Amino acid sequence: MAQRGEAETLPLHPALSRVSSSSSRARAAAAVRPGPDPLLVICRCFSFVTSLTAILCVAVNVLSAVRSFKDGSDVFDGIFRCYAVVVAFIVVVAETEWGFVIKFWKILEYWAGRGMLQIFVAVMTRAFPDYSSNQKELVLLQNIASYMLLACGLVYVISGILCIGFLKRARQKKEITREQAVKDLELCNYVLAGPSLCGGHGMI
Repeated sequence: MAQRGEAETLPLHPALSRVSSSSSRARAAAAVRPGPDPLLVICRCFSFVTSLTAILCVAVNVLSAVRSFKDGSDVFDGIFRCYAVVVAFIVVVAETEWGFVIKFWKILEYWAGRGMLQIFVAVMTRAFPDYSSNQKELVLLQNIASYMLLACGLVYVISGILCIGFLKRARQKKEITREQAVKDLELCNYVLAGPSLCGGHGMI
């Protein structure tokens, strides 16, 4: 009975105790990492749609510029379309929220400013439509692209006025901080658990 009691009070193997502590850290890391923020998911989806719409505006204005220069009917319209392509490309880059771009165009960080730029591109895309019979398809694409980007711009302006953009940036910073904490915890688990597991196999 004494031997049995002594066996029950024996401490755990060091490798096993380290494994158990590492597993508890892994569970803690899983608890720290929650599910994706619904607001950020919606914002990313909307940003993706806006980027696609701006790319469509770029394509439409490129086609319009090529036709204007090729036919020689309206050179000024071709130059106007070239400017529309450049501004629409800025809209696409702004949706990536690239730090280099935001650094030089600080206004694009705010949703109201970004929405006004999108509305401006939509107006440029819709301007000077050619209703000739041989360009009905191009005019239809211009209408689709301009009205879609106009709707995206209005949503951005309204959301910016309601401070949803500020809320999105705050949650994004919080998510980045949480992900960094999880990565640090996982790195700590890897450093502590790796040698203990190898040592445990060697001792058993």
